[in-house]
Amino acid sequence: MKYSLVLQEDKTTIMHDHCFFTNFHFDPEVYYFLYVGELKSYGLNSFLQKKLSAVVKRKVECLAVVPDIHDQYYYPNIIVPASANSKQINSSGRESFRRPSSVFLKDAVTNIYINNCLDVILDHQEQLYIYMFESDPAMTFDQRENVFLLGPDKELAKNLNNKAVQFELMDSRIPMVDYRICSDLQELLFTAAELRPLWSDGIFVSRVYSAAGIGSIITRNNTEIEDFFAGDPGPFLMTRFMPHIHDPTVLAVVANEQDVFIAGIADQRIEGGNRFVGSSWPSVLSADILQQLAEATCKVGQEIGRMGYRGIFGCDFIVTDDGQPLFIEVNARKQGTTLEFCYTLEQILGKGSPNLPELEYHAVLDNAFPTNTVHPPLVSNIKLCWETYNCKLKKQCMTSGYIPQALHEQKSFQRVARGRLQKDYLVLEHVGSGFTVHPGTFLGRVVAVGKRRQDVREGLALGRQLIDLTRQK
Repeated sequence: MKYSLVLQEDKTTIMHDHCFFTNFHFDPEVYYFLYVGELKSYGLNSFLQKKLSAVVKRKVECLAVVPDIHDQYYYPNIIVPASANSKQINSSGRESFRRPSSVFLKDAVTNIYINNCLDVILDHQEQLYIYMFESDPAMTFDQRENVFLLGPDKELAKNLNNKAVQFELMDSRIPMVDYRICSDLQELLFTAAELRPLWSDGIFVSRVYSAAGIGSIITRNNTEIEDFFAGDPGPFLMTRFMPHIHDPTVLAVVANEQDVFIAGIADQRIEGGNRFVGSSWPSVLSADILQQLAEATCKVGQEIGRMGYRGIFGCDFIVTDDGQPLFIEVNARKQGTTLEFCYTLEQILGKGSPNLPELEYHAVLDNAFPTNTVHPPLVSNIKLCWETYNCKLKKQCMTSGYIPQALHEQKSFQRVARGRLQKDYLVLEHVGSGFTVHPGTFLGRVVAVGKRRQDVREGLALGRQLIDLTRQK
């Protein structure tokens, strides 16, 4: 089935249903690429848009398919596919929930309206590129003729995001925490009981597919394991929990078996030992430790590069009390720091130097970085610092206020770096007013930028207070 086309003021408007929201109006003069992912990474598209415009010599725009259920949308060309579960989402939009990636992607690829939009686009351009936060086999738009994923191979990325695969791959290649891989709950309980006297500070247990602390727990006894993973078939990754202060994360791009670009190193904010809520830059770690982290990440990048991985990835570490960095995990995808690092690199690198989406473009299509690539220093002299906070709900709440989307994040970085501002903070992707917001959903995010850490912390606190005021008391 295809929807009819209605001409309005020299543009084509595609008639639709099956969508929670859309403001897409097709323009035959525009070259489109497709972004599939959450709104929190939407800003990356402007960098790819600039690159593609230079390549195709046409006006380029992004058509974004996103899962976020908000009261209003501030960007053009947005499509929010309706959920297959009609009980969870309705036209009034009074419930906001975070769909699992697999559910969202199924909703997207089976959506009649979205597929019709792609038909129309492909009638007017030779190919369509897809850009994603994380390559996922559940996204099958690229099975169409002349549709290409501009990112890491989907099956390889899925395999590399398996924590058991990661640890076995990098074992003995870089320093890492002690670990065991257990095939099922029975083996997990037996091994935990055996190691607990030796791993006296606790045992960290995670499903092999887990991110941002979901599906993981720090345990002090086997009862906690049984309660948390009851009915879970496994497999599991079990690691020795080591008390520590620093949780650095390294963002990078791999172009081939040798070339790895280190974008930067940030400090993660971890609550409760395993719950990621934000990051800050520059890292407070010493130059020597930063160098060790970069070298370990380069080894990871070269290893996954040999397997065929091309594009952006990240590595998470802990730093022990005696100053030793230990590997925790690979994120075979873009990380939560990616957009802020793009804005940071704009200020650090020379004019015209390729940024992360452009580096990924060349890594995927050329197996090499462009000749004008500039590698940033691990310790920058630029007077700029930033911090982020994700207001992700632990329990359901109602909202009784809204915060308009701040659209000037890139300009805030520019103005602070160039001395036109001392500090700034922004609230991003607030759900809106009058919603029942489900657990696990982002109520909003805060980004604070400034010349001093004190200013950044102040801005972050103000942003969090502003978000809190929108909760119904």
